[in-house]
Amino acid sequence: MEVGVAHPATNELREAMTDDVAFRSWYDRVLPRVYAYLVARTRDGELAEELTQQVFIAAIDRRTSFDGRSDSVTWLCSIARHKLADHFRRLEREERRVARVVVREIELASPGDAWTAVESREAIASALASLPASQRAALIFVDLDELPVREAARLLRRSPQATQSLVTRARASFRAMYEPGVRDVR
Repeated sequence: MEVGVAHPATNELREAMTDDVAFRSWYDRVLPRVYAYLVARTRDGELAEELTQQVFIAAIDRRTSFDGRSDSVTWLCSIARHKLADHFRRLEREERRVARVVVREIELASPGDAWTAVESREAIASALASLPASQRAALIFVDLDELPVREAARLLRRSPQATQSLVTRARASFRAMYEPGVRDVR
């Protein structure tokens, strides 16, 4: 694409914001992709729906900031990433406000017990859910979204060093929760 030439999605988005039929068509096309992005990171359909709604409200409010250098779905997923970061920051504040520190001692069962029957997906979701919000956010952004630590730090409004520390602790805690035989090192 030539420099200065808008992505075809720019015109599609502009038209969608001025025409109800075009908006419905655009929305129906991009909604499943934004929702899939969020549900893959939250493992919570209701939360993903709520965040998806927030993404589209923000997109409509900020439609003039879409510069057309990418597909509108890429832009929406960027907004979704920020909404997810906001969600994790909110969770972290709630955790601090309640001043509740959850410490779980996991006694891993021997092979053949119910633990081994749990589906990997459920075990991953459970291990992620057991992490404090700040660690969960750092792990998702760096390991799942493959963002550089510096970018994750910007999203989390922390220093790169603090974010790297969160990632390191999150990986260790995740392994302790997910992998048999590894002790929790939080």
